[in-house]
Amino acid sequence: MDQELEIIYQDDHYVAINKPHGLLVHRSKIACNTDRYALQELRNQLDRHVYPAHRLDRKTSGVLVFALSEEALQLIRKEFESQTIDKVYWAIVRGYTEEEGIIDYALTNDKGKVQEAVTRYKTLEKTEVNVPHLGHSTSRYALVEVYPETGRMHQIRKHFAHIFHPIIGDRPHGCNKQNKLFLEKWQMGTMLLHAKEFKFRHPYTQVETIFKAGPQPEFIRMIHALGFKSLVLPSQ
Repeated sequence: MDQELEIIYQDDHYVAINKPHGLLVHRSKIACNTDRYALQELRNQLDRHVYPAHRLDRKTSGVLVFALSEEALQLIRKEFESQTIDKVYWAIVRGYTEEEGIIDYALTNDKGKVQEAVTRYKTLEKTEVNVPHLGHSTSRYALVEVYPETGRMHQIRKHFAHIFHPIIGDRPHGCNKQNKLFLEKWQMGTMLLHAKEFKFRHPYTQVETIFKAGPQPEFIRMIHALGFKSLVLPSQ
């Protein structure tokens, strides 16, 4: 039997889970190699209908919110449309990023439409590991906290690739040579992007509500393996 999803919040209107890496939100024509979906698993776990309030990439872990009625779904979607929802991510990227930055770079969606896209970030910590790679005697990485101001598909992944600090484990936007290094050195093939926080004004209570999700085991393992110290996380 598959392990139950980690529910981090539930009331009469919404439920939030900590989605593991590699789990699709719902069925997709472009991913036919799995029969596991967060939507169906949560529906079975709660024994009731649930409605995804937003998307989270298959490779991304963290906070994923579902509505428990069509009315609740429409109300939270209005908040997305008005851009009043704040999300925070953690990512491990190649190289040393600036202490903080704004990536303002328009992206083209799958229908060919060019859309404004803005991502803010700050660097939590930098690390240098004694692993030679591509002519360098060591390898450098940064742990960043990311605040997307728009919600375009693969926005964070594309934006960090655009500034030449791709997210480790990302395909196809990342660095294949780094991904190969992580697979060979640490047996790690997970994309190191985690949705840690989701903040919104609850449509029914009008109270500012924050959902928080701790990183998944592979993310924690790589935090320790790369020697980051700023996050107090359990050992794996």
